Amino acid sequence: MKIKIITSILSVIFWSELFSQFEFEFSGYITSTPIYQINNIDIAKQYNLEENQFIDLSRVRLRPTLYFGEKTRLNIDYEISSMYYFYDLLIPLSNEKKNSRQVINLNWNIVNNKHLVINHFIDRLYFHQEFDYGELRIGRQRISWGTGRIWNPNDLFNPINPASFYKIEKDGADVASFKLFLGDFSDLHFVFNPQERFKESNYAVRYRTNFLEFDFSLMGGKFDSQIIGGMDFAGNLLDAGFRGEFVFSGSGDDSFTYFVKSILGIDYQFTPELYALIEYYYNGQGVTDKSSYQFNKLITGEILNLNQNYLFEMVSYLITPLLNISVSNNTNINDSSGYIGLIGNYSLIDDLNFIFGLQLIYGSILSEYWYYPTSIYLQGEYYF
Repeated sequence: MKIKIITSILSVIFWSELFSQFEFEFSGYITSTPIYQINNIDIAKQYNLEENQFIDLSRVRLRPTLYFGEKTRLNIDYEISSMYYFYDLLIPLSNEKKNSRQVINLNWNIVNNKHLVINHFIDRLYFHQEFDYGELRIGRQRISWGTGRIWNPNDLFNPINPASFYKIEKDGADVASFKLFLGDFSDLHFVFNPQERFKESNYAVRYRTNFLEFDFSLMGGKFDSQIIGGMDFAGNLLDAGFRGEFVFSGSGDDSFTYFVKSILGIDYQFTPELYALIEYYYNGQGVTDKSSYQFNKLITGEILNLNQNYLFEMVSYLITPLLNISVSNNTNINDSSGYIGLIGNYSLIDDLNFIFGLQLIYGSILSEYWYYPTSIYLQGEYYF
């Protein structure tokens, strides 16, 4: 089997047969998100910020895809993003630098002055080759692991903070991945994420299968010099959706330290119009004493949450086939801070959406979500 796989990969690289059936597809979207933010008075004074802030985020994302035959393609996602703002921000809404899962910096700054930042970058750029027994991808891509709807502890490549309502795409990771098909609903997924210091590279393997109408997976590897092991599942509990994730991270050195993260969630479609979701998250990497919060790591994206226990609830109702509203609540159980979200989504036509949103922050001084501003926003999305 090893010889067969190696031979197939070499044939992909060297044989010009790949280019015999060239095809081209083009898609993308344009978004504009004006945001009005309100900082609480205490944090505005402490960090010398204005209490009220206006921001406009705009994105143009272009997705050309080149096909070289039926089983070979090159995917590219190129984005131009702009952020206009009046005053300094405590929590940045854009990142001009590559993240820790990206080896090459493909971000370029066009404008960077006191009120306007314009960047363009390549967020996906990967070669995809299918075989009868698997598929190979090399380049900047999204690795989608985990089953959670709000949090994904097993997503070690493309994590995202649920509070980031303005984030549309998960950041791409520079990886080589190979998925080996083992039968219906079963596969082995090998992923290698190189780093500038090669010995610090990240790697993992994930086994996925189906048993008694439940999808299960086991995962193990090394990330950020930590030994990682995890599992996830998703299926039905009576008529409700039921899912969970668990990940263990250990230092692997003489002074052995470790933490665990896990989620447990359930959702239910009560009627064709009414849907509800609840998800619990345990973050063993966090702390329960808010005086020990590492807020600087939250700002830089090194961590996504500060405390240990979180609960998310959401109810969504389809008023008409074109209009959907949802109300959600995300709570840090330990320090009693959180945010209430209200979203109305209206589809004017198939490719044009308008979203009205409110993220209402609550919590005492120095609690986790005390640092976040209340946000009111309107987002327009056009897909082509």
